[in-house]
Amino acid sequence: MAINFVDGKYVNPETGVVTLDPTVYKDWQIAEEAEKTLPSVDFFRQKLGLLEDEIIPYGKTPKIDFIKVMNRLKDKPDGKFIEVTAITPTPFGEGKSTVSLGLIEGLGKIGKNVGGALRQPSGGPTMNVKGTAAGGGNALLMPMTEFSLGLTGDINDIMNAHNLAMVALTARMQHERNNNDEWLAKRGLKRLDIDPKRVEMGWVIDFCAQSLRNIIIGIGGRLDGFMMESKFGIAVGSELMAILAVARDMKDLRERIGNIVVAYSRSGEPVTCEDLDVAGAMCAWMRNTINPTMCYSVEHQPVLIHAGPFANIAIGQSSVIADRLALKLFDYHVTESGFAADIGFEKFWNVKTRLSGLTPNVSVLVATVRALKMHGGGPKVTPGAPLPKEYTEENLELLEKGTCNLFHHVNTIKKSGINPVVCINRFYTDTDAEIALLKKLCAERGVRCAESNHWRYGGEGAVELAQAVVEACEEPVNVKFLYELDMPLRQRVELIAKEVYGADGVDWAPLAVEKAKRFETDPKYADYCTMMVKTHLSLSDDPTKKGVPTGWRLSIRDILEYGGAKFLCPMAGTISMMPGTAADPAYRRIDVDTETGKVSGLF
Repeated sequence: MAINFVDGKYVNPETGVVTLDPTVYKDWQIAEEAEKTLPSVDFFRQKLGLLEDEIIPYGKTPKIDFIKVMNRLKDKPDGKFIEVTAITPTPFGEGKSTVSLGLIEGLGKIGKNVGGALRQPSGGPTMNVKGTAAGGGNALLMPMTEFSLGLTGDINDIMNAHNLAMVALTARMQHERNNNDEWLAKRGLKRLDIDPKRVEMGWVIDFCAQSLRNIIIGIGGRLDGFMMESKFGIAVGSELMAILAVARDMKDLRERIGNIVVAYSRSGEPVTCEDLDVAGAMCAWMRNTINPTMCYSVEHQPVLIHAGPFANIAIGQSSVIADRLALKLFDYHVTESGFAADIGFEKFWNVKTRLSGLTPNVSVLVATVRALKMHGGGPKVTPGAPLPKEYTEENLELLEKGTCNLFHHVNTIKKSGINPVVCINRFYTDTDAEIALLKKLCAERGVRCAESNHWRYGGEGAVELAQAVVEACEEPVNVKFLYELDMPLRQRVELIAKEVYGADGVDWAPLAVEKAKRFETDPKYADYCTMMVKTHLSLSDDPTKKGVPTGWRLSIRDILEYGGAKFLCPMAGTISMMPGTAADPAYRRIDVDTETGKVSGLF
């Protein structure tokens, strides 16, 4: 590597820019140092060739008016499209965001016009054990504090719009209970006769709050709402986030919001946001979310931020809008899909690629020595607890055994017709022998593989990966979807379970069968996409099963209906739409300097 740290620092003799060693300094300290030399917004506007009225001011993180840019650049050819996914992770994650940013920096280091589109982090993991989605070390997104703590308010707007739908529903239920049809008619209302046992939506909050998974609302008298069971999910799992990820413009956004099914009537008719006269107000809350926000790598490449995380319970992709925009602005565009290839990549492949019509060139599969040792039979990895020594000391036997998980995901990517590149995301505790073994095993199977040490060295450490990706981008692709939309829902799920997860088949609970039959026989659902909800910690629906489990069947207990996004979401195993906070969460170490206002402790 060209970087030679002295006392944990490297000062570039040409620019004077200081780079910090992440084995010595924390992420928030690296971000603080890097932001000292961050160019102005106007620098990036000119770098991207944007006109002044195509930038919507918002401090250091402006939004880009995508409609104006797309109209001006509609005839410009698209750049190369690179997706980043991963093997089945440990509870800490294996660094997809870090790899995405490192690859962006590496492509910049070899002279490419590069940028990316990443997802806005949720307050849930940011304040829990996984941390923000800002990458890490010298593959970091800036400005880190703003990015990690709300950015330009998209998630807050989604949360308000979602909860407004629940306000409209519960208020309507109260008024219908307390008043007759004549009273309703005078106010321009018709009786919807909502069934309190068939309310599809719940409330959302952007934290991991397990105590809100199941609640009772409306306790009190007749003026205190409608008493019934209810629930909370995490905000980024809202159908509104899914809609933002797939909407093509404001008109499409407004129409999809109106079609959200909030509940069913006692006679079985869907009750939508349009029926509740709340869709317009919800869209008003979300009007600013339609435009991506511009952030930056520590090496000054632009990165668009749009839509949210959690591919296990949501779509977990940056938006179609951001991809369309980035492919016009950059010659090489990098985006990521949430969690492992069985979840995030499967949705990118069969849902996002289908809806967007955009053709990816490469899928980068992130692997770590740590996670592979876990899949090889290593000790349990527990959030909040120190890693057992097997993960920080050389162990070639565990590592080789765990590559079964790696090559399972490689095969999934190959089934899509997209070119795979394995990225060994190097941790500073990994040994040269471990890296050499992984490269050897990939070479024996004819899989392109590259080491990347971007976490420590930034773009300089990602040059090998960048060169491998550029080479792969020049190879032809032939995207083939796993299923066609005319395939019945249960057959699709069976195919995903067998071909992507490695299950022997699918077992359906009575409720799921009942719903599946209705969805399969109603022409309304003919073009709905299948959005699986499953644990990210295993290829199976049991998070304790590592490696490549065999001899198991996927259990589907329910199917969620997202009428606005046009998704049917089979629920596998016992996964919850509201994650829980661990015993030693990140918020215990986050604080503010009361003199300067600077935030410390983010990672």
